[in-house]
Amino acid sequence: MTDQSGKPGVINFGAGPAKLPHEVLKDVQKELLAYGNTQISILELSHRSNDFKKVIDDAQATLRDILNIPDNYKILFMQGGGTGIFAAVPLNIMNTGTADYLVTGSWSAKAAKEAAKYGKVNMVLPKTTKYTEIPDPSTWNLNPNASYVYYCANETVHGIEFDYVPETNGVPLVADMSSNILTKPLDVSKFGIIFAGAQKNIGPAGVALVIVRDDLLGRAMEVCPTVLSFTVMANDNSLHNTPPVFQIYVVGLVFEWIRKRGGVEGMQNFARKKSNKIYDVIDNSGGFYTCPIKLDSRSKMNIPFRIGSGNEELEKEFLSGAAARGMLQLKGHRSVGGIRASLYNAVTQEEAETLANYMKSFYKEHYNKAGK
Repeated sequence: MTDQSGKPGVINFGAGPAKLPHEVLKDVQKELLAYGNTQISILELSHRSNDFKKVIDDAQATLRDILNIPDNYKILFMQGGGTGIFAAVPLNIMNTGTADYLVTGSWSAKAAKEAAKYGKVNMVLPKTTKYTEIPDPSTWNLNPNASYVYYCANETVHGIEFDYVPETNGVPLVADMSSNILTKPLDVSKFGIIFAGAQKNIGPAGVALVIVRDDLLGRAMEVCPTVLSFTVMANDNSLHNTPPVFQIYVVGLVFEWIRKRGGVEGMQNFARKKSNKIYDVIDNSGGFYTCPIKLDSRSKMNIPFRIGSGNEELEKEFLSGAAARGMLQLKGHRSVGGIRASLYNAVTQEEAETLANYMKSFYKEHYNKAGK
């Protein structure tokens, strides 16, 4: 495991900000001091310049191509991260005064709490403190008068992912895809709004991607801040105020990197192979490693697991050994503990294999210590 200079390298399994493709980082490095023919850094580039207009237009065009986004959708680059969009969604489209929220983990719970400031939130699923599965749709309590139905397509903390698009019976569907966008093909026409914080699969922290259907524009509440207005940002091509120029530039490079590697179909194939490597070790460890998530709800992006039922001493040793071998940010979220491997698009097959092999060797060495 070495970098291109031949020095020992590391693998970033962090949940976000996450690993960026090495090829993209090299491109950024080349243009950091002088972007294109401008003779100035991309960090200094005016957002009103023709050069940046090309950056943002190219990024939008590439994304529209790889996701096959219909013409009646706008692509926005906004600020405030995913958490900012938690507020922006109800402020822009909660026109009936109520919205349905499918809470399947930490992030959808936070989104529902934020939305409740602006209207009535209908909790579609029974309340729980343990998120281990996605309840069957037959048990959902959907409100036909809701302004929209909201869900988080992949919960990074708990490791839960939808492998289907929820049916809403004509009510606009809003999806937080911060951690699994561009990891598989997507029928964008089934959604009213898709959004994603960039810092997991599409770029550095500091910009949020929003894909919004045209008929949902022009509905914002009067109290909606200008910078959170989808309509304002759509009309001004995300340039109403100074946007995160550098972040959008890097996001565009990542989009192109994905396109050159088979697009979202290629990313889906890689994601399956990478996640299978880790889940196979867990499932064949005789209970040494445990994953609490039901099989049909398991995430391909974020894999939480424990040693035994939560042997913190061995988990600490596991994390220490991993770090010594160059595998970083494997500690589980503070709210659930344990270990978590995040396998976003930039994590390679070889890097996932390195972790799987370490898990196997650690298991063989410590199986008896765990009481197995």
